[in-house]
Amino acid sequence: MNLSVGDVVGEILCVSQFTLYGDARKGNRPSYVDAAPPEEAERLYERVREAVGAQGGRFGARMAVALVNDGPVTLLLET
Repeated sequence: MNLSVGDVVGEILCVSQFTLYGDARKGNRPSYVDAAPPEEAERLYERVREAVGAQGGRFGARMAVALVNDGPVTLLLET
């Protein structure tokens, strides 16, 4: 927790979830009414990805991502 990604020569993979935002507080089906429109979501995603120096994929593409958490935490960021 005291070393940066650069210190450990690590990498960041930034996977967009902006367009998948769903409010699941009521019922069995999430509501997507508060999700950003694709154009806005892509701009936000690219801004975040560039700010953290992360690798990314094609926005809006179907992806299969495998992950091994090698550390004490996983961060979930909400805006």
